[in-house]
Amino acid sequence: MKTLSKAVLSSFVLTVVLSVGACKKSDQTISIPAPDTALNIKQTKALAPGMVAAANPHAVDAGLEVLRAGGSAVDAAIAVQTVLSLVEPQSSGIGGGAFMIVYDNKAGDVWFYNGRETAPASVTPEMFLDEDGKPLRYFDGIASGRSTGVPGVMVMLSKAHNDYGKTPWADSFEPAIKLADEGFAISPRMGGLIKMAASYGVLNRQEAAREYFFKEDGKTPHEIGFVRDNKPYAETLRALQKNPRALLEPPIANAIIAATHEEPLPGFMTLDDMANYQAQKEPALCGTYRSYTLCGAQPPSSGGIAVLSILGQLENFDMTALGNSLQGWQAFAESSFLAYADRDQYVADDDFVAVPVKEMLDKDYLKSRAALITMDKAMTDVKAGDPAGFIRGQDATPDSPGTSHFTIIDKSGLTVSMTTTVESVFGSQRMAGGFMLNNQLTDFSFKTHDDTGVPIANAPAPGKRPRSSMAPMIAFGPDGQLAFTTGSPGGSSIIAYTAKSIIGMVDWGLSPQEAIALPNVIARNGSIRLEENRLDPDIISGLEGLGHKVIRSKGEISGLHIIRRNPDGSYTGGADPRREGLAKSE
Repeated sequence: MKTLSKAVLSSFVLTVVLSVGACKKSDQTISIPAPDTALNIKQTKALAPGMVAAANPHAVDAGLEVLRAGGSAVDAAIAVQTVLSLVEPQSSGIGGGAFMIVYDNKAGDVWFYNGRETAPASVTPEMFLDEDGKPLRYFDGIASGRSTGVPGVMVMLSKAHNDYGKTPWADSFEPAIKLADEGFAISPRMGGLIKMAASYGVLNRQEAAREYFFKEDGKTPHEIGFVRDNKPYAETLRALQKNPRALLEPPIANAIIAATHEEPLPGFMTLDDMANYQAQKEPALCGTYRSYTLCGAQPPSSGGIAVLSILGQLENFDMTALGNSLQGWQAFAESSFLAYADRDQYVADDDFVAVPVKEMLDKDYLKSRAALITMDKAMTDVKAGDPAGFIRGQDATPDSPGTSHFTIIDKSGLTVSMTTTVESVFGSQRMAGGFMLNNQLTDFSFKTHDDTGVPIANAPAPGKRPRSSMAPMIAFGPDGQLAFTTGSPGGSSIIAYTAKSIIGMVDWGLSPQEAIALPNVIARNGSIRLEENRLDPDIISGLEGLGHKVIRSKGEISGLHIIRRNPDGSYTGGADPRREGLAKSE
């Protein structure tokens, strides 16, 4: 059973939910769609070969190999994830966590699979405070043993495979095992990030990571193009083939625990913490934007809520008429300020704190938030709203821009949108069993109370899952048929990246690739960070003229991957040029 938050909120939406076939009651909870909306989700017949869009060509090829062998989108997701863990260890991996949205096109259901990491039972709310009670320096928290949560992605994928797997669990690991045994050429992005991490002097501190990423001197990173095998990782995958919980049981669990117990700042993880870990499944969080229905992740993700909040505000503007203009980006930025303020204040693990999801996404509430937006000046002193009379402290959660996103549709029409992460670049900078360990617990607030003494929703607690910004989405068109998938990595900027892609396709009539290529504009905490090289200079100066504090970025680290269903039933994919991926059909 889910605890207080959803149990309380469900009473408000029960009649709506029970009337919607796509959001049925699960064994844990009922879904919480945006209120007063009749969700239009129908069965969608597949008419085309499957497609995979992911951040690395090796991972895409692995997914397609599984699809061609008769595997489902979930089978292919296992292959994509295990290869990404090898060739993109800076972003995601089997030592981390994930959120996955699955559209069961035959039943018309949309499910949220939650593989978010959990905090060990012995953590304390003060785990990221120093001896003087002050928050640790951010990177000190990351590169520590106490930053690692119990990894959940493989248990989550096993849960989904039990529901939707078509081929044996073990088969999906073969592409990654072969690549780990034979070796792969270090890509430009991976190589550049190894060099960057080396400059911090932490990635080579642990023996396992030092021997893997650096030459014999322990200081010089392997170059781009170096063929890197990973025999320990191949053995870990073989163990997972036999046991989906192999990471959470000895001997691999012992290796993970040993790595987290190393200095500095040793962690608290035990075998009991691992034995107690369970992935969760529940109906997706669904709401509407214009004539579209969008389904995403429930808490502890803030991504689904915040994206729907931005869109719900923008429903009160003619974004098609405003277009890719100063006015269009002003509306987008201002709605982002308001949505981020709300998610910062109210969203956390709803097994521990009540999250007012229904009230935050209420159409009238979002209309009142949109009424604060003007086109002639920047909003000042943005504060969270009060949708439900909840008292929450001002958030103090740091931001870390790691992560990866991929999406898959198989030839039967089963659809996956999955965002996966080890949190920071190379996670906690520690390895075990050939894979990186996450630093996911730094997604908790480093402070437990704000400056006025009010408790912060996202403070650490034993067994709690840290709040996330991951926002895998699946959208359905006016006819109730599958329309597109979307999602991105990028820390808290994920919310802005994903919302941008939806505006681009729904309001501005762009293709997936064109929507991805739109400039990234992230408005949060009083400033706008934007891609100077992708946005019209007149729009940038116009935003500054409205009073915005503009931070000009040379490039954002989004990794949007999209698949759109065309009217004839074929698919068009898009891959973010800011990373190294592609979209490819069977």
